[in-house]
Amino acid sequence: MYKKSVFLLIFFLCSNIFSQEQISLISWNIRDFGRTKSSEELDRMADILRDADIIAIQEVVSGYGGAQAVAKLADNLNRKGAKWDYVISNPTHSSKYVTERYAFIWKTKNIKIKNRGELITELDSLVDREPFFLDFFIKGQKLTVLNFHSRPYNKNPEAEITAITEYLLSSDIKTPLILAGDFNVNEKDSVFIPLKEAGFKASVINKKTTLKKECKNNGYVNHAIDNIFYSQHVLKVEGKVIDFVKFCENLMSARQLSDHLPVLLKLEIE
Repeated sequence: MYKKSVFLLIFFLCSNIFSQEQISLISWNIRDFGRTKSSEELDRMADILRDADIIAIQEVVSGYGGAQAVAKLADNLNRKGAKWDYVISNPTHSSKYVTERYAFIWKTKNIKIKNRGELITELDSLVDREPFFLDFFIKGQKLTVLNFHSRPYNKNPEAEITAITEYLLSSDIKTPLILAGDFNVNEKDSVFIPLKEAGFKASVINKKTTLKKECKNNGYVNHAIDNIFYSQHVLKVEGKVIDFVKFCENLMSARQLSDHLPVLLKLEIE
């Protein structure tokens, strides 16, 4: 009887472990994502992104062309064998040449939403482009994702990261949370220490994510500035940069899509 009880307990624990839903999230700064992207380029993007469950996109053009490009990308993804939905943020409250939108695209089979997300207006005066957040529900489990694109490296993006960190810590958010985007700062920088001390971890460590204009010494990647930070109760299964370039001779074609590589986090919610 004792052996049977132990066996049942082990079986129950193993069943719980293997029944946890694995979710793949990709964050990608798609440069100037709008009507300049051709149908062929959108289809190439869909091939890169098709295995994800949730996609967070930065640098969507603020005008109509940006929303149209997101819709077309979602349609291309729908043609790859799964059903997708998407939301696009309002334009950020920024100066004329800085204003952008954010977008989320996700597979609808196991992922639901209850609202269409919103920009974090409390940060409006502290950042050039306030983050956009959306609550996802994966088989009933809530996962909050913040999508963010910082100002350039020479315009003090560290101040924005500090403001977002202070906002998150003061909000005392209890649910699993992800901060994804282009930070224009390497995750090893000291500005991320308060976030890490609060239990957040980086999906990739010191991995270069931007593309050079031309290959030098057989290399085409530059700065380690794109990342996905995840809070406690998020278990990292895998984190990596998706290198869709692979060879120097592909660099010019790759830069037609973006000057950034996507970052992937495969996760489970504890």
